[in-house]
Amino acid sequence: MTTPKLSVEALSVSLGEADPLRIIDGISFQLEAGRTLGVVGESGCGKSMTALALMGLVPEPNRIAGRIRLGAVDLQALDEDHRRQLRGKRLAMIFQEPMTALNPVVTVGAQIAEMLEVHERASVSEARRRAVALLGQVGIAAAAERAGSYPHQLSGGMRQRVMIAIAIACRPEILIADEPTTALDVSVQAQILDLLLELQAQEGMAMLFISHNLGVVSEVADEIMVMYAGRVAEQGPAAEVLAMPTHPYTRGLITTMPDIAHRKRLLPVISGTVPEPGRRGAGCSFAPRCSMADAICAIAPPPLRGQSHRVACVHA
Repeated sequence: MTTPKLSVEALSVSLGEADPLRIIDGISFQLEAGRTLGVVGESGCGKSMTALALMGLVPEPNRIAGRIRLGAVDLQALDEDHRRQLRGKRLAMIFQEPMTALNPVVTVGAQIAEMLEVHERASVSEARRRAVALLGQVGIAAAAERAGSYPHQLSGGMRQRVMIAIAIACRPEILIADEPTTALDVSVQAQILDLLLELQAQEGMAMLFISHNLGVVSEVADEIMVMYAGRVAEQGPAAEVLAMPTHPYTRGLITTMPDIAHRKRLLPVISGTVPEPGRRGAGCSFAPRCSMADAICAIAPPPLRGQSHRVACVHA
């Protein structure tokens, strides 16, 4: 068997020093070359914190347990200098909001070129030339001219394309896309998804695609991992999870998706909200919002059960 490009085992993340709050609680998954894992869930489920843990960017003070392996490299065993050498080169991330991720006082061409200068020791002229080529590769017209623009001079869709160009500049093995289509209109959203799939096919990258939108994830993912309150609720092949959702939370998410063939005046909703860290209780965190919950659900968090399609629910 080939070694997965990314292997995560029992990852847990806690924030704080005196009384740390558990944000991520024991998640595990693997990602192979050319494959996409879609990570879905509401805001506060731990999707972005998972991405930051993989990148080594969790804010201090923190406590991180478990193992993260990039190929044969144990990322948790590396010091920050060695982690920085891999970040951006072998493992790259498209951040959720380009206007806060991009430097507002540096041209977009220079920000792309910096990746090549740092990680590939390219000369300034060579890095600038390749930066223009990357802007063209991600579909920005008049790339040489746009390379001299500042982020505020570009549209939202163009800024997102710049973020993608920065992330793929060094042809990473793993690309983490954190809500890459949020706040974009539908036509631009479709263009960004097509671009990511095209780049993945060209480069053979493995991709971790994070979204709250199951409809978007269904377009790109080979496997889906549904997160709730820092834990995995359901995980399996995308077609199987979408066609035969087993966890009540997954079924709720699918029910709330608009269906053009069966239009409704009001869309269904999942009542309640995701519990904050420290207020998740001893049992199943979804129990307060679940119509199937009973006394057994309050005893302990349900373990993931199953083989290729796994679910954490005693009533599944």
